[in-house]
Amino acid sequence: MDCAKIGRLIAELRKEKGLTQQNIAHALNISNKTISKWECGLGCPDVSLWADLSAILGADMAQMMEGEITLNRPDGGNINKIRFYVCPSCKNVLVSTGSSSIFCCGRKVDQLTLQQNENTPCITIEMIDIDYFITIDHEMTREHYILFAAYVKSDKVFLTRLYPEQSATVRIPHMPDGKLYLYCVKHGLAVYSIPTK
Repeated sequence: MDCAKIGRLIAELRKEKGLTQQNIAHALNISNKTISKWECGLGCPDVSLWADLSAILGADMAQMMEGEITLNRPDGGNINKIRFYVCPSCKNVLVSTGSSSIFCCGRKVDQLTLQQNENTPCITIEMIDIDYFITIDHEMTREHYILFAAYVKSDKVFLTRLYPEQSATVRIPHMPDGKLYLYCVKHGLAVYSIPTK
């Protein structure tokens, strides 16, 4: 560990949060001189303090230990590069519009990749009033179901969470030329183009 690099990062993150050395010391139940020592590069936090320090400063613990926070490049307004993530533990659905490090249930969650194959469900699209009504030909049992449907168009994302033993249908606003993403818990992520109507 490079204590000088880590110390500079701790000082920078502390100032961003508007905290004093005393605030952090109080939260960690240690002396403010210890915080000063870290920021001067004269030592590093004890391993037992890293998780709490990470939470206080709102930064990824692994990156803090390296002494450098990796910034993502701005997404440039292109929502077509949308990324979906599903926590394997709690099935939380997360979305980003650019590269990111996503964590849930204490673990890093990998970006979903498209899995177009023979298991891709068929969909039927109907116009009802000013919405698309989409029926997905897929079972919805506790072991095998569609977890979410996301409609992406221009600068908008409409995400619908689905649950086992409910109907595999989605209603979304009429916006032609978008993309519909469906995620099956067994077969992965599939994408469909919604044609102009």
